[in-house]
Amino acid sequence: MIMGRVTPLSLFLLSLVSFFATYNLITMIIRYRTVGSGKWKAGGLVSSNTQLFPDPIIQMPENLRKPKSEKLLFHIAVTATDDPYSKWQCRIMYYWYKKKKDLPGSEMGKFTRILHSGSPDNLMDEIPTFVVDPLPEGLDLGYVVLNRPWAFVQWLEKATIEEEYILMAEPDHIFVNPLPNLAYGDYPAAFPFFYIKPAEHEEIIRKFFPKENGPVTNVDPIGNSPVIIKKDLLKQVAPTWMNISLRMKHDEETDKTFGWVLEMYGYAVASSLHGVQHILWRDFMLQPPWDLETGKKFIIHYTYGCDYNLKGELTYGKIGEWRFDKRSYQRGPPPKNLSLPPPNVPESVVTLVKMINEATANIPNW
Repeated sequence: MIMGRVTPLSLFLLSLVSFFATYNLITMIIRYRTVGSGKWKAGGLVSSNTQLFPDPIIQMPENLRKPKSEKLLFHIAVTATDDPYSKWQCRIMYYWYKKKKDLPGSEMGKFTRILHSGSPDNLMDEIPTFVVDPLPEGLDLGYVVLNRPWAFVQWLEKATIEEEYILMAEPDHIFVNPLPNLAYGDYPAAFPFFYIKPAEHEEIIRKFFPKENGPVTNVDPIGNSPVIIKKDLLKQVAPTWMNISLRMKHDEETDKTFGWVLEMYGYAVASSLHGVQHILWRDFMLQPPWDLETGKKFIIHYTYGCDYNLKGELTYGKIGEWRFDKRSYQRGPPPKNLSLPPPNVPESVVTLVKMINEATANIPNW
């Protein structure tokens, strides 16, 4: 600018400065954003109540996420077997799905139990079910969970799925609050598990995630469940997830190191190979007895045994005077009207037992 006149050069410089300012702002919003109670960090989002990733954030206006009038429904899919242990858990899960599905805040769509036993069972009329084949005999080496990715591959190929998104869930999930779609576009939403630690097993991870794919930290600390993901993305990831999990199981060192969470690592690695990064939501799920309150969390995952003495003190690892452990009912369902925990037991455990009791009291022919 010379003597108040605007020159072409000054206009160019002004435009260039404006471009970089806008670019930097957009980049910051993309890399560091808050979605509900989740905070974006490079490579993923974490919930606002976690101390795992203390990265700085920038608040993202709610209206940039999606219009308030728009509902992005997701299909709930749970893989299951036809044994009694799986059946009673699925029945309780489906009961609470129906109770929460149409409440305010829910974006829950239809429900499918993907039955990977190869033939129909006696729950076909009670729970919407899609039957798929199990893995060829002996291929899972006794690790039945390997049927999960194979079941999803078959279901995604053969089923008609109306919703754009899919929630991968498990039978021991109970919907404690109406669940919205926590995903954001091509960024799926997942729960971060404290025991999935790719960086601590770099040598093993590198067998399946070569250096050319980037740092091991690109592998998210998650399993496949709970995850809300675009259907088209899952169609890409599922075959890789299946193949990686099988390779891991048949690698002696990997199998010994990862044990019962091997298939979870399989999904984490497979999704990273496809460049998929997840929004990590701590409030996605709670796990009694370690999480003490349900609060605004969405899913109760009752995988751990809950053992207490009559004073309400946790005796984990030792059978308590009062206990609830799903493994106590491997041959058949729990009875109706389970005894409530003693005083001083955390609210999350009390809520879990009450929700199971309500379901068993209302499900026909329990």
